[in-house]
Amino acid sequence: MLDELKEKVFKANLQLVKYGLVVLTWGNVSAIDKKTNLIVIKPSGVAYDIMKASDMVVVDLQGNRVEGELNPSSDTPTHIELYKAFEGIGSIVHTHSSWACSWAQAGCDIPAYGTTHADFANCDIPCARGLTKDEVNSEYEVNTGKVIVEEFSRRSINPEECPAVLIHRHGPFVWGTDPVKAVENALVLEEIAKMASRTQQLAQYGKSSDIGIEQYLLDKHYQRKHGKNAYYGQK
Repeated sequence: MLDELKEKVFKANLQLVKYGLVVLTWGNVSAIDKKTNLIVIKPSGVAYDIMKASDMVVVDLQGNRVEGELNPSSDTPTHIELYKAFEGIGSIVHTHSSWACSWAQAGCDIPAYGTTHADFANCDIPCARGLTKDEVNSEYEVNTGKVIVEEFSRRSINPEECPAVLIHRHGPFVWGTDPVKAVENALVLEEIAKMASRTQQLAQYGKSSDIGIEQYLLDKHYQRKHGKNAYYGQK
């Protein structure tokens, strides 16, 4: 079942290792088949160097395991909440990549400081609130997804224009149209998190207050790559 999608999800999970976005088993990639509304996701706690495409687990939107002998990722309920709320996305990545996690642990948005960020998202990368004690102790992973959806709704952010979020004290969730794009977005998020950290440090060292991209420049870079009249790349 969904063998082609399993292969794509499997390869995308291995890309997380290649790009240094995960250590040990700290991450997962999933993708949804829009025809069946079935989700393929990495099995929980399985090391990347022994994992096979056939180990990928198929679940439905109620979290029921449809195919696979292994337990799906413990983050599966979060993925499901995002797929149900953000209809335009086709794949989700969760990592504990160090630079993005540092911003999440600090409870800070990643500010848009330059055009690299603007090519990725048309706003600061939001850091959603931490979960309450009750939310943690009852359906923790489900509530993590609900908090992300709540944050995007509260800020009126389009998830297709900002393909990433941080959860306070936790880490990043990133998405895309397919597993390849979702992993690419996770890699870009880590790079802009690193750049933003260095930008703040250097600005403080140099006593500069001239940081933060102008809205007109952010709009230009985002629209030239993602807008309806985009002209970046090849047609």
